[in-house]
Amino acid sequence: MDYGLWIMDYKTTLNYLYSQLPMFTRDGPSAFKKDLTNTLELCKRLGDPQHQFKSVHVAGTNGKGSTSHMLAAILQTAGYKTGLYTSPHLRDFRERIRINGEMITQQHVIDFVELHRSDFEDIKPSFFEMTVGMAFDAFARKKVDIAIVEVGLGGRLDSTNIISPLISVITNIGWDHINMLGNTLQLIAAEKAGIIKPGIPVIIGEYQAEVVGIFKDKAKSENAPISFASGEWDILALEAGSPKSEQTHEYLDFKIFRKDPGLKALDLRLDLAGTYQLKNVKTVLSAVEGLRQQGFTITDNHIRRALSQVKKLTGLHGRWEILSHHPLTICDTGHNPEGITEVLKNIEAIPHDHLHCVMGVVNDKDISKILAMLPKNATYYFCRPDIPRGLNAESLNQEAKSFGLHGDTYPSVKAALQAAQNNAGKDDLVFVGGSTFVVAEIV
Repeated sequence: MDYGLWIMDYKTTLNYLYSQLPMFTRDGPSAFKKDLTNTLELCKRLGDPQHQFKSVHVAGTNGKGSTSHMLAAILQTAGYKTGLYTSPHLRDFRERIRINGEMITQQHVIDFVELHRSDFEDIKPSFFEMTVGMAFDAFARKKVDIAIVEVGLGGRLDSTNIISPLISVITNIGWDHINMLGNTLQLIAAEKAGIIKPGIPVIIGEYQAEVVGIFKDKAKSENAPISFASGEWDILALEAGSPKSEQTHEYLDFKIFRKDPGLKALDLRLDLAGTYQLKNVKTVLSAVEGLRQQGFTITDNHIRRALSQVKKLTGLHGRWEILSHHPLTICDTGHNPEGITEVLKNIEAIPHDHLHCVMGVVNDKDISKILAMLPKNATYYFCRPDIPRGLNAESLNQEAKSFGLHGDTYPSVKAALQAAQNNAGKDDLVFVGGSTFVVAEIV
C-alpha cells in the first residue's frame, strides 16, 4: 500500500506501523537495534519527554510484566496518576501504553503517527523504538505522577533505557533470547544489569548465586544502593482459593512479613493466582518500600486493595488465567525454561485426571530445554501462533516426538483449543501456552 496519501484511521495507522517499521514479533532478532541512537534522536525531536516524569524501570527474564502491573495498580490505588508501559500486547496495540489502567485512545495513536511520520521516515526507528517514543510522549503530555516502564528485551541496549528512574528493578535472570543477550546466565545478567544507573537504588527480585556478583559489581561501580527482595520477605501461609468454589485457582490468599523485628504481617489476596507470583510480590513490596522512602504515600490498605484487583485496575491478562471451568482451562504466557518450570508446578498443584496441553512456539528459539521438561503422559495439541515467527505445527510435533511427547497438529490455536476441550473429561485439565502469541489468540 502507498502511504503517501492516506485516510487517517486506526486500522490504516497500525498497518503503516506494522509494515513500515522493523518489528521483533515479525522479523525476530534482525529488528533488535544494537544501540540507543534511534530512540535518543526520536525522543529529542519529541522534546525529550523521558525527562518530564518520574519512573520505575523494571527488567528481568520472568515476572517483569506482572511486577510492573502490580506496581501500577498500587500506585493508582494510592491516588497517583500512573503511566504503564509494557510489551508485547496481546490483542490491541494500545495495551502497551496505559494511564491509570486505561489504554491511550485510538485517536492518540493516529495523531502521534500523523504528526511524526516524517521523523519515522527520516530516523527509521524500529516498531519498538517508535512505541517507546509514543509512550514517553503520552506520559509527559498527560502529566503522569509516575510511570512504570517495563524493559522490552535485555536492558543495556533496550529502548526504554534512556530514563532516569527513581528505582531500578530486576526480577530475575533466566534462559531467554540467548541469541541476542548471550549464551550464559552471566552474559544475560550483564545485559539486564545495564539498567543500573549512578546513584539510583536497584532492587533485585531473586538472589541467584550464579549471577549475584554481576549485580553487586555493577551496583558498586555506579554507587547504586542494591537490595535483594527475596531475602527481605517471608511468606507465612498460602491458600489458593476455596476448594469448594469455582473461584479455586483464581486468587492467592497469603500472609507476608518483612524480616524486621516488630513489623506485623500483611494479609493479602492477589487476583493473579500463579504461585510464582509470590516471588514477584516480594519484589513489588520492596519497590513500594523504596518509593515510600522517596516520599510516596502508600498505605498497607492501598496495597491490599490494589493486589486484590490487579487485572481490573490494569487490564493484565494471560498470567495463569482461567478461561473456562467446564472443563477447567487455564492459559499462561510462560515461554522459557524458568517460566515453564513455574507453570508445571501450578499444573501439578491442581487435582486432575488427565492433562490436555495446547502448545505453540516461535521459530527462533531453542525449544529443546522446554520440550524436555514437559510431562510425557499428557495429550498434546500442536499449533502455530498466527505471526510470521510462529513455528510450523508439524515441525513442533516432530521435535516433540523426539522427547516422548505425543499429539496431533491443528490449523490454528483456536482449533487446537476446541479439540482439547472437546476431548477433555469433566475432571481433566486443559492448559494453553508455550508462547505469549498463543495466549494472545484466546484471551
